[in-house]
Amino acid sequence: MAPMRIAFLGTPDFAVASLKRLVEAGFEIACVYSQPPAPRGRGHELRPSPVHGFAAGQGLKVRTPLSMRDPAEIEAFRSLNLDAAVVVAFGQILPKAILEAPRLGSFNLHGSLLPRWRGAAPIQRAIMAGDPVTGVEVMRMTEGLDEGPILASESLRIGPLDTAGDLHDRMAEAGAELLARTLPLIARGEARETPQAEDGVTYAKKIRPREARIDWARPGREVDRRIRGLSPHPGAWFELATEKGPVRVKALLSSFEDAGGAPGEVLDDRLLVACGEGAVRLLRVQREGRGAQDAEAFLRGSPVAPGAKLL
Repeated sequence: MAPMRIAFLGTPDFAVASLKRLVEAGFEIACVYSQPPAPRGRGHELRPSPVHGFAAGQGLKVRTPLSMRDPAEIEAFRSLNLDAAVVVAFGQILPKAILEAPRLGSFNLHGSLLPRWRGAAPIQRAIMAGDPVTGVEVMRMTEGLDEGPILASESLRIGPLDTAGDLHDRMAEAGAELLARTLPLIARGEARETPQAEDGVTYAKKIRPREARIDWARPGREVDRRIRGLSPHPGAWFELATEKGPVRVKALLSSFEDAGGAPGEVLDDRLLVACGEGAVRLLRVQREGRGAQDAEAFLRGSPVAPGAKLL
């Protein structure tokens, strides 16, 4: 068969692994679509997205439209004469005219086992909810939010010390391989489509800044999952009292322990912190304005004595 002619629509790091794998597998990438350059880094300079940067480095044609609903963009997309469109965390809702333009349709790689965790933040929400398993799936796109039939799926276990960053990287690689295996089946008409179950639908709402502050009065298992689910970005945080006033500290890795005390009370000299039920041991933290550190290294520079109260 001739190489499958596709457009790739993606923006963040998560999508780069998929584009890289499809290039390696010999797919004909007619065009790459990504979100427009945005302020990034400490200098807030306009920089291309990770997908845009990778695609440009490969010599691929890149378009960065403000809206795929623009009639001119729709016409340009149609003129590509695509076999399929592949969407991985693109960041725009695509109109029906775009979804139906390719000969075989449009397909999305999603980071959950649908219908659980439709929406924007499935990786973080799965950890925060305490799910033992998640996965990646290739789905035919429809106008509804992540509602299309499933063509391929792969499950991944969520370990007790997994952070959103850990899971993100494993899922990106697993998803890239799943796409590379599934697209040829679609081209040959051999991919089986399975409608999503009507029961068990949940939505992974976008992470909001107010969710990042740690409430030590919550159960310890919940606090632990929130810390790991928000690591490394945006990072769950608390305040530590110092001689110069309170400083913000991000908690980037933790584990649950069966211990008790007043919520926010430090229970030992290795950052075991009491919660509403049980306790959380902080394993990796980041003081405001400094780099991330293991708890042992952090305590050498910022001692926290048993009995101290974290806010």
